[in-house]
Amino acid sequence: MCDFANDSNLPHLHEDEYVLDTPLIRSLVAQVKERTAASASAAEACESLRPAFERLLAGRSWLPERFQEPVPDSGMGGGIGQWLLYRSADRSLSLFSLVVPPGSRTPIHDHLAWGLIGLYKGNQDEELYTPGPSGMELTKQRPLEPGDYYVLLPPTDDIHRVRTTSDVTSVSIHLLANDTGCTHRHTYDDATGATKPFVSGYANAECVGVAA
Repeated sequence: MCDFANDSNLPHLHEDEYVLDTPLIRSLVAQVKERTAASASAAEACESLRPAFERLLAGRSWLPERFQEPVPDSGMGGGIGQWLLYRSADRSLSLFSLVVPPGSRTPIHDHLAWGLIGLYKGNQDEELYTPGPSGMELTKQRPLEPGDYYVLLPPTDDIHRVRTTSDVTSVSIHLLANDTGCTHRHTYDDATGATKPFVSGYANAECVGVAA
C-alpha cells in the first residue's frame, strides 16, 4: 500500500477478497487505499480516514447478522470471534468484526498494525497495558459506546484487552494495516507479562500458508 505499510511474510492472494461484497465496503476500501497512498505516515493516514470510518460506524444496517454472531470454538475463548469482511491481496489491509459475548473479555493482546477500531453494537470497556518489571501495568481504562472509536499507532496503545459490559453481545469494527486474523501476534500474561504467540484466525476465512 505504501512505504509505511507493515511488512508481511504471508503469501499474497490472487486478488482482493471481499467476503462482504457491497458498494459501501468497496467504496470504503477505495478511499482507504487512495488516502493511504497519499499519506506520508501512518498517523497522517489514520487522520485522513477518520471521516469515512465515522460514517461507517454511524450506519446501523450495513453489517449482516451473520457477522455479529459469537463463535463457540474460537481461538480466543469465551465465544469471541473474528469475522472477515475484506482483506487485500498483499495482506496489508483487513476489515473485520470482533464479536464479544456478554461476560466475556479478550486476553491482553497486541495487533502489530496501525489502523482504526470502533464500536458498532453494545458496550465495551477497554483497558490499555504496557509491560512492566512486575507484569502488565494498566495505563488507561475507558468505556466505549456505539460510534466511539480509537486509533492504533504501534507501539503506542497497541496492547489492550476489551470486555463486553452490556447485556447484549458487543461488535467492534477493525480497519487495520495487516491481515490481523492470520498474523502471528502475542498475548500477555497479566501477572508476569510473559508473551505467548497466537494466531486469532477468522470464523469464516482460512489463513493460507500460516502455521498455528
